[in-house]
Amino acid sequence: MTELRVSLVQSELHWEDPAGNRRLLDSRMGTLDGSQTDVIVLPEMFATGFTMNAELMAEPSDSSPTLEWMRRQARERYCIVTGSLAIAEGGNCYNRLVWMTPEGRATVYDKRHLFRMGDEPKHYAAGSRRQIVEVKGMRVMLSVCYDLRFPVWLRQQPTAEQPFEYDVLLCVANWPAPRRHAWRTLLKARAIENLSYVVGVNRVGEDGNGLPYAGDSMVVDFKGEPLADHPVDEGFVETVTLSGSALSSFRDKFPAWRDADGFALADSDDDLHE
Repeated sequence: MTELRVSLVQSELHWEDPAGNRRLLDSRMGTLDGSQTDVIVLPEMFATGFTMNAELMAEPSDSSPTLEWMRRQARERYCIVTGSLAIAEGGNCYNRLVWMTPEGRATVYDKRHLFRMGDEPKHYAAGSRRQIVEVKGMRVMLSVCYDLRFPVWLRQQPTAEQPFEYDVLLCVANWPAPRRHAWRTLLKARAIENLSYVVGVNRVGEDGNGLPYAGDSMVVDFKGEPLADHPVDEGFVETVTLSGSALSSFRDKFPAWRDADGFALADSDDDLHE
């Protein structure tokens, strides 16, 4: 493994205003490009905020202005751009995390755990597949917000040939300020238990429902130590370098993974629907 540069974009978001958010985030990213970073990470539902107005705000997967914007951003900046947005496909709406490469290839992950306390399952369909992508020799597990509370879904599933599925857990979020302690704690817990880096990007400001967001975007190393930590209610962009060699060295010196309990995820997704 080599080094991976990850840029966290913590920003306020305009409520249900995709064009306005595209302009805002373009400005926020400034001149950031592949000479400075490998991956730019935007928050959950960066085009709209965490809206339940899915039937109106979800963009068609085959003609999405925001997907085209991501494709152009990745190409022109020559780095990966990732974040989630509301997408309509096959008669359903999804909270879809998109991993867009400079070549225009999009890998997607549909949020598995929908936030029932905010009625998300009433407006969006849950995903059923985990998604791991690879960049510069590092494997990245994709997740969205509420997924962070479910360690089994995010747990490394080793095989005899490969003791680690991923090296970085990426979580994009709209995680409200009243629950910021849980966000900060869970980011560290997922890093420690999975012997991986964790990158969490959250928004700031207030959404259309009056919920405040404190940000708290973080990069946590494999020991649970923050490499970047922004417990302030303001926007920023910061690039953090993740060392593959440091990760490999720690895994060799502290092989807790050898004592992990085996498990398998159920195939059925019946529990995802109400």
